[in-house]
Amino acid sequence: MSAAPPEAGPMVLLVDDEPSLVQALDINLRARGYRTVTARDGRGALEAMTERHIDLVVLDLGLPDRDGLEVLTGIRGWSRVPVIVLSARHTSDDKVEALDAGADDYMAKPFELGELLARIRAALRRGSSEPEAPVVRTGRLEIDLGASTVRRDGEEVRLTPTEWRILEVLARSADRMVGQSTLLTQVWGPGYETETQYLRTYLATLRRKLEDEPSHPVHLITEPGLGHRLVTRRLG
Repeated sequence: MSAAPPEAGPMVLLVDDEPSLVQALDINLRARGYRTVTARDGRGALEAMTERHIDLVVLDLGLPDRDGLEVLTGIRGWSRVPVIVLSARHTSDDKVEALDAGADDYMAKPFELGELLARIRAALRRGSSEPEAPVVRTGRLEIDLGASTVRRDGEEVRLTPTEWRILEVLARSADRMVGQSTLLTQVWGPGYETETQYLRTYLATLRRKLEDEPSHPVHLITEPGLGHRLVTRRLG
């Protein structure tokens, strides 16, 4: 996985196992002011989504470790980031399946670079016009889902990308229980549904940062054998 320097424009995640194609897209996007992150398989793509703020995904369906539709479903579990699917599958059924799974656009290989760049610009414009994400407040906490920040008594609390992703998923379902397997899939991706020790570790750290009494939480609640919830009231 590689990334461009942080000073450029929108961040585009390129997911494809064809090195020559990824290299060509990488060079052309960087030349036009985009930042890029590349991944050669589904696991790398989902890891990149949790570790970085991605503005758009270009996703191949023919990945070596899992079907691209599975990756798309994993992304859509918690993110509305624009996704443009690239695929050697040319039938209308394949296109319909990808769009139904949450893709914003679909291009069959081979494709014209100029057309892909135009579709990337259009997808980013549509994404930037989405309604502002809400702010969730509870007690001393303020969780800004648009700015990806959390404040306690007005002071920003520094979270790791994974800690933020857990909090974000819970905040978007505030006061509703999120099942363990659902939370694991949305944060780490498909294939992690049984890795409950991940949640125990990260929730303990989140409670130390956000709760007044981490051993007696009032906001980040675990319901044994069922799941987790953020107890709050939603404003804004």
